[in-house]
Amino acid sequence: MVGRLFLCAVAAGALTLSACTTPVDPVPVPPDRPVTPVSPKPPETARPATPSDDSRKLAAYYTQVETELVAQGLLRTDGGGPDTEFSRRMLIDNFERIAFFDEYVRGAGLRSGRGGASRLKRWGQPIRMSVEFGRTVPEAQQAIDRAEVARYAARLSRVTGHPITMTDRDPNYYVLYMSEDDGDRLPARVKEIVPNINRNALDIFRSLPRSIHCLVIAFSSEPGGHEYAKSIALIRAEHPSLLRKSCVHEELAQGLGLANDSPRARPSIFNDDDEFALLTSHDELLLKMLYDRRLRAGMSWDEAKPIVETIADEMLGGPS
Repeated sequence: MVGRLFLCAVAAGALTLSACTTPVDPVPVPPDRPVTPVSPKPPETARPATPSDDSRKLAAYYTQVETELVAQGLLRTDGGGPDTEFSRRMLIDNFERIAFFDEYVRGAGLRSGRGGASRLKRWGQPIRMSVEFGRTVPEAQQAIDRAEVARYAARLSRVTGHPITMTDRDPNYYVLYMSEDDGDRLPARVKEIVPNINRNALDIFRSLPRSIHCLVIAFSSEPGGHEYAKSIALIRAEHPSLLRKSCVHEELAQGLGLANDSPRARPSIFNDDDEFALLTSHDELLLKMLYDRRLRAGMSWDEAKPIVETIADEMLGGPS
């Protein structure tokens, strides 16, 4: 989205890659450690009566960003229409670029991978998703956010056919709504969730510039693996409603394995232009492809291509 850089992070303003890019590549979990241990939540601390001045200023900035994007006709919520038709060939090409290329160097934080070819990545085990909040998120807003994540998780599960449930018991997909006022708490919480996280990945959470609106980072179950075992999505608590929802849509979907973005993908949230705020019909087809049982994690594009072409034929009714 405009003004957002996705690591699977969204960037705005100075970083200007106005759409979602890739999740930081999986950081291996040692084979002798359980892949999905219970990660205890930090003890509750007293909530400040109001957010800090820095947090309020950031909230005002993001409200301005949202207002300007909407005024430009961006952040569409219609999912596409007659002006955004796409063909079988376009769908195949978009899937290749988004699912089989990395924008960031694996394990190197925000260092660009210059579009390097990769292998198919996705979840194998069921996803157990939980939601946590920073100290200044009001209870009423928490209820709204929990409901939004739950609705979207159900949609993602329905589209992909992959089991995704909401639970606080032994989660493996964490959605964190944090603000500037949680800067001291966030890296420690991430370290609790992934004790062996590498320094480059952890540094992303230490000092987020305002250009990073939200992000998702995924971890594999073994060194160099391509099957996800854990993910952490970070949503800025200062976001107004539409940017907040758009972050949920893009980050949670990218955390399923659509790691890159493409300027040619349309209608899509996996694009640099911020035209669409919410998951589109085109994006649902990409997710269905990603979790088709004929594909498997670790496949190269050459291995997957004939299968993807067959799937596209089935979806759109033959070559075009």
